[in-house]
Amino acid sequence: MHPFQCAVEARDTAAIESSLADDVVFTSPNTFRPHRGKPITAAFLRAVLRVLDDFHYVRQISDSDGDDHVFVFEARIGDVAVFGCDLVHCDGDGKIDDFVVMVRPLSAANALQVAMGAEMERIQHEATMTVESDRKEA
Repeated sequence: MHPFQCAVEARDTAAIESSLADDVVFTSPNTFRPHRGKPITAAFLRAVLRVLDDFHYVRQISDSDGDDHVFVFEARIGDVAVFGCDLVHCDGDGKIDDFVVMVRPLSAANALQVAMGAEMERIQHEATMTVESDRKEA
């Protein structure tokens, strides 16, 4: 099992964040353009853990080099079943540097849009606080 999959299934947010490259590009089904950087990506992933119930991976598909992975998942938002996949690419250090989320059916995408929309202020705040903390430490 891939370390990212283990971290997500354990709901270990520190391990999830440590699996991300500093310059990771995150493409969400809920935003128009991709987001760049570990702080915003980690904040999105923490929000996903808050809004998706019964989240679990049902399948992993990887290329022969181990750089590209598809993690197929199932979850719920209230009584709406969510089916989707995380498409990730890992850099030479094994860190995720490209992360795309896809969700279906349309009812699930709509429910996710509403649930994540309610989280956007918190997501932005968490990402900003992380960046400010990193600047103070530097």
